[in-house]
Amino acid sequence: MVMHTITEQIRTRGHNECIDMTERVQRAVHEAGITHGLATIFVPGSTAGVTTIEYEPGLVGDFQEALRRLFPEDLRYRHHDAPGEENGFAHLRSSFIGPSLIVPIVGGRLHLGTWQQIILVDFDIRARQRSVLIHLLGE
Repeated sequence: MVMHTITEQIRTRGHNECIDMTERVQRAVHEAGITHGLATIFVPGSTAGVTTIEYEPGLVGDFQEALRRLFPEDLRYRHHDAPGEENGFAHLRSSFIGPSLIVPIVGGRLHLGTWQQIILVDFDIRARQRSVLIHLLGE
Protein backbone atom coordinates (compact mmCIF):
# COMPACT_ATOMS: atom_id res chain seq x y z
CA MET A 1 0.00 0.00 0.00
CA VAL A 2 1.35 3.40 -1.02
CA MET A 3 0.24 6.66 0.54
CA HIS A 4 1.41 9.88 -1.09
CA THR A 5 0.35 13.45 -0.31
CA ILE A 6 1.29 16.66 -2.08
CA THR A 7 0.09 20.23 -1.72
CA GLU A 8 -0.36 22.40 -4.80
CA GLN A 9 -0.20 26.19 -4.34
CA ILE A 10 -2.57 27.95 -6.72
CA ARG A 11 -3.08 31.67 -7.15
CA THR A 12 -6.76 32.44 -7.74
CA ARG A 13 -8.75 35.53 -8.66
CA GLY A 14 -11.95 34.69 -6.73
CA HIS A 15 -15.44 35.49 -8.09
CA ASN A 16 -16.27 31.86 -9.06
CA GLU A 17 -13.01 31.33 -10.93
CA CYS A 18 -12.75 27.70 -12.10
CA ILE A 19 -9.30 26.11 -12.44
CA ASP A 20 -8.79 22.76 -14.15
CA MET A 21 -6.84 20.54 -11.73
CA THR A 22 -7.04 17.32 -13.73
CA GLU A 23 -3.50 17.25 -15.14
CA ARG A 24 -1.97 18.26 -11.78
CA VAL A 25 -3.74 15.37 -10.06
CA GLN A 26 -2.87 12.91 -12.85
CA ARG A 27 0.78 13.99 -12.64
CA ALA A 28 0.74 13.30 -8.89
CA VAL A 29 -0.70 9.82 -9.54
CA HIS A 30 2.05 9.11 -12.08
CA GLU A 31 4.83 10.42 -9.82
CA ALA A 32 3.57 8.31 -6.91
CA GLY A 33 3.53 5.21 -9.12
CA ILE A 34 0.01 4.25 -8.09
CA THR A 35 -1.83 2.00 -10.54
CA HIS A 36 -4.97 1.24 -8.52
CA GLY A 37 -6.40 3.24 -5.63
CA LEU A 38 -8.05 6.54 -4.76
CA ALA A 39 -7.19 10.19 -5.23
CA THR A 40 -8.67 12.64 -2.75
CA ILE A 41 -8.54 16.30 -3.71
CA PHE A 42 -9.24 18.71 -0.82
CA VAL A 43 -9.16 22.49 -0.51
CA PRO A 44 -8.91 23.83 3.06
CA GLY A 45 -10.98 26.91 3.74
CA SER A 46 -14.62 27.87 3.65
CA THR A 47 -14.82 29.91 0.42
CA ALA A 48 -13.60 27.42 -2.19
CA GLY A 49 -14.72 24.04 -3.48
CA VAL A 50 -13.74 21.06 -5.62
CA THR A 51 -16.00 19.29 -8.11
CA THR A 52 -16.09 17.92 -11.65
CA ILE A 53 -17.38 19.49 -14.84
CA GLU A 54 -16.85 19.36 -18.57
CA TYR A 55 -14.23 22.13 -18.63
CA GLU A 56 -15.57 23.89 -21.71
CA PRO A 57 -15.92 27.70 -21.69
CA GLY A 58 -19.68 27.76 -22.28
CA LEU A 59 -20.44 25.23 -19.58
CA VAL A 60 -18.00 26.84 -17.12
CA GLY A 61 -19.84 30.14 -17.69
CA ASP A 62 -23.20 28.42 -17.18
CA PHE A 63 -21.91 26.89 -13.93
CA GLN A 64 -20.68 30.25 -12.66
CA GLU A 65 -23.98 31.92 -13.55
CA ALA A 66 -26.00 29.14 -11.87
CA LEU A 67 -24.03 29.71 -8.65
CA ARG A 68 -24.78 33.44 -8.86
CA ARG A 69 -28.50 32.70 -9.28
CA LEU A 70 -28.53 30.22 -6.37
CA PHE A 71 -26.54 32.46 -4.02
CA PRO A 72 -26.75 36.06 -5.28
CA GLU A 73 -24.01 38.46 -4.25
CA ASP A 74 -26.40 41.36 -3.68
CA LEU A 75 -28.54 39.72 -0.99
CA ARG A 76 -28.15 40.55 2.68
CA TYR A 77 -26.53 37.63 4.51
CA ARG A 78 -26.33 37.43 8.31
CA HIS A 79 -22.61 36.72 7.92
CA HIS A 80 -22.23 40.32 6.77
CA ASP A 81 -23.19 41.46 10.29
CA ALA A 82 -19.75 40.32 11.50
CA PRO A 83 -17.15 43.11 11.25
CA GLY A 84 -15.34 43.13 7.91
CA GLU A 85 -17.39 40.28 6.41
CA GLU A 86 -19.10 40.72 3.05
CA ASN A 87 -18.72 37.29 1.45
CA GLY A 88 -21.62 35.30 2.90
CA PHE A 89 -22.55 34.06 -0.57
CA ALA A 90 -19.01 32.66 -1.02
CA HIS A 91 -19.34 30.57 2.13
CA LEU A 92 -22.73 29.23 1.03
CA ARG A 93 -21.45 28.36 -2.45
CA SER A 94 -18.51 26.54 -0.88
CA SER A 95 -20.78 24.55 1.43
CA PHE A 96 -23.06 23.68 -1.50
CA ILE A 97 -20.24 22.40 -3.75
CA GLY A 98 -18.06 20.95 -0.97
CA PRO A 99 -14.33 21.06 -0.26
CA SER A 100 -13.31 17.63 -1.57
CA LEU A 101 -13.64 14.99 -4.23
CA ILE A 102 -12.57 11.34 -4.42
CA VAL A 103 -11.65 9.85 -7.81
CA PRO A 104 -10.76 6.18 -8.41
CA ILE A 105 -7.38 5.37 -9.95
CA VAL A 106 -7.50 2.47 -12.42
CA GLY A 107 -4.53 1.36 -14.50
CA GLY A 108 -2.48 4.34 -13.35
CA ARG A 109 -5.08 6.85 -14.60
CA LEU A 110 -7.79 8.88 -12.94
CA HIS A 111 -11.04 7.09 -13.75
CA LEU A 112 -12.95 10.08 -15.12
CA GLY A 113 -15.53 10.28 -17.88
CA THR A 114 -14.46 11.37 -21.36
CA TRP A 115 -15.54 14.98 -20.82
CA GLN A 116 -15.10 15.13 -17.04
CA GLN A 117 -12.41 17.28 -15.43
CA ILE A 118 -11.56 18.08 -11.81
CA ILE A 119 -11.94 21.76 -10.96
CA LEU A 120 -11.06 24.04 -8.08
CA VAL A 121 -13.59 26.87 -7.70
CA ASP A 122 -12.75 30.00 -5.72
CA PHE A 123 -15.94 31.74 -4.59
CA ASP A 124 -14.36 34.53 -2.54
CA ILE A 125 -14.46 38.24 -3.35
CA ARG A 126 -10.72 38.67 -3.80
CA ALA A 127 -7.61 36.99 -5.16
CA ARG A 128 -6.06 34.38 -2.88
CA GLN A 129 -3.26 31.88 -2.60
CA ARG A 130 -5.00 28.51 -2.28
CA SER A 131 -3.46 25.29 -1.04
CA VAL A 132 -4.95 22.16 -2.60
CA LEU A 133 -4.13 18.85 -0.96
CA ILE A 134 -3.86 15.80 -3.22
CA HIS A 135 -3.83 12.63 -1.13
CA LEU A 136 -3.24 9.34 -2.95
CA LEU A 137 -3.78 5.88 -1.54
CA GLY A 138 -3.26 2.68 -3.48
CA GLU A 139 -0.80 0.24 -4.95
